[in-house]
Amino acid sequence: MNICIDIGNTNAKMGFFSDEELLEEKKNISDRAIPKIIAEQNPRHVLISSVRKGIGNIIQQVSRHTDILVLDHETPLPIMNAYKSPKTLGVDRLATAVGAFYLYNNKNSLIIDIGTCITYDLIDKTGTYQGGGISPGVNMKLKAMHKFTSGLPIVAANQPADLIGKTTKECMLSGVVNGTLAEIEGIIVSYRQFFEDLNIILCGGDAIFFESKIKDHIFAIQNLVLIGLNQILSFNLND
Repeated sequence: MNICIDIGNTNAKMGFFSDEELLEEKKNISDRAIPKIIAEQNPRHVLISSVRKGIGNIIQQVSRHTDILVLDHETPLPIMNAYKSPKTLGVDRLATAVGAFYLYNNKNSLIIDIGTCITYDLIDKTGTYQGGGISPGVNMKLKAMHKFTSGLPIVAANQPADLIGKTTKECMLSGVVNGTLAEIEGIIVSYRQFFEDLNIILCGGDAIFFESKIKDHIFAIQNLVLIGLNQILSFNLND
């Protein structure tokens, strides 16, 4: 068994793989729990991907128990990377591109990761990552309106968002949720002007919320990052 670890801004998630098969996924794991789980499971290999800096202690502890690969901009990949500043490219974005190409390797794919930020990533059918875009996510927009104004309140995103708000909170939700939906659908239309045969993949924490609202044929794949990380690990083990 191999384990892939995706360390986010607050918590981590882990995927337990037997070759290509995802056996189990664990979410919302604290930094402190990661080495303990590795010690208990005793995997053959571990890949760690992190959008955060300062995880040296985790890497050191995990490496005591197993062979470890830390994903960065120099790690060999099973895709080509046409990004002009690879050092600044988030490893989670690379992982989703690899995962998309593994699942749909004969199609152009636009991956929309809806989380703290919304990222748009295009990998073409030749297996070349082309780049994409980044915009604020739903909660970031709501928090920004409260922080940068003197009168707008804090609003939680997990509430109904009618198009026409009747209170200030309802108006904030309407603007953010419906505005984000319009953004995503507009971006999809723009990409389709360049790629007619375009596969749309949603992932990230808010993907399920928007899945039923988007007026397009899409695939929602929550564990796309882990699938991509496992492909990167397998590629390096067989290299």
